Amino acid sequence: MSPVPPEGTRSLLVTGARRKVAGTPSAEELVTRLRAESAASPALVALFDAEGIGGERHLLSAWAHLGRSRSRGESRLRDRGAELALYVSGEEQFPRALARIGVGATTVQFVLVAERPRELPPLLERFGLEADPGAYPRPVTEATLERLGVPRTESSQVDRERWEGLVLERVAFVDLVPARTPSGEGKPGAKGSR
Repeated sequence: MSPVPPEGTRSLLVTGARRKVAGTPSAEELVTRLRAESAASPALVALFDAEGIGGERHLLSAWAHLGRSRSRGESRLRDRGAELALYVSGEEQFPRALARIGVGATTVQFVLVAERPRELPPLLERFGLEADPGAYPRPVTEATLERLGVPRTESSQVDRERWEGLVLERVAFVDLVPARTPSGEGKPGAKGSR
């Protein structure tokens, strides 16, 4: 696999996080704050359940796929942070993506993603979170694969060192599913079908 670009050279910022106080803010409050942050700036911001994130390459690959898709005019959702969730989860439908990687009442550890010029410390503060290096980055586990919908029959066929590749395949899969127009038809020029 290709090397991950050094952190200081990236325009995508990522950190692991947790609530400062257990249960506060609630998942609903976090989603409300996320919507407000998304509306305040065109720079992407997203918040995921850390259990569904398989390391740096997972997020960087999803972000790259999002950028390529948008540059081709093949947007799937209006909000870039929500569309990033499709790639991160390997799902083409937003409700299913949220079920895999969205924050919920049981989320303990989070992954906060933001594009420059946003900065992570003020975002963490506005979300009521604090940095948690144990939440991100971490290796791909059986639980991560299960969360992302990779069947055990598939993961058992490869060595643990190659599980990251299974996650990256899920990310790439989203580009193979035609983007939908508002009428629900496949977008002209979109590749493949499920």
